[in-house]
Amino acid sequence: MEIQIAVAKTNKYAVTESGDTLEVVERPNGGLSVVLADGQTSGRGAKAVSMMVVRKVISLLAEGVRDGAAARAASDLLYTEKKGKVTSTLNIVSVDLHTGTVVITRNNPVPFFIARGEKIDCIGSESNSIGTARNARPVITEIPVEPGLVIVIYTDGLVHAGERVGRPMDVCTSLKAMLEDQDPSPQAIADALLAEAVNLDEGRPADDISVVVLKVLKRLGDDVRRMTVRLPINAE
Repeated sequence: MEIQIAVAKTNKYAVTESGDTLEVVERPNGGLSVVLADGQTSGRGAKAVSMMVVRKVISLLAEGVRDGAAARAASDLLYTEKKGKVTSTLNIVSVDLHTGTVVITRNNPVPFFIARGEKIDCIGSESNSIGTARNARPVITEIPVEPGLVIVIYTDGLVHAGERVGRPMDVCTSLKAMLEDQDPSPQAIADALLAEAVNLDEGRPADDISVVVLKVLKRLGDDVRRMTVRLPINAE
């Protein structure tokens, strides 16, 4: 089998810095973890918060700390640093080769999606952001790694897209339409969801938006691990 992970993200309109932070770290016992945080509000202050949260999590994961414990430690750090007055959402998606599972750790009120073929499950169990209390517990979901598995996580800018013009985005319907008659790549899924959200916001995103898609495929090639990153830069 082969794991492919893709990301698409954009800033809130007219804001130069995204409050969303995403990092990928290799797990010491095999596998990868993707960590996504969305700091309260937007801009530079939110970026500082989300970066602090993500850096804490990835440093612990790299030391072999379990995902849930890393999430609780990040929550305690944010609570201590900001005295309970600032929040952040947090999602961790880990491919654990030791257990042969994908572990989704969530401190985020918005749901995430698991797709197997044309069957799509919206996992929306109650979950709170971190930073408001000590030892905030995440919601943890663990599923076997199997070909055809697709997992989609995102920040709340995706689900709130279109609300100001009365056309809120339906992520499940959009995802189902993509998976029904085709076999899109993770990047194609992430790009399509982001493009629809920006279109619903009439080209002016009302919030930072980040979309992460993980897909398990049959093995396609050699043993080389690859990562490609695209970072557009506006010339001053």
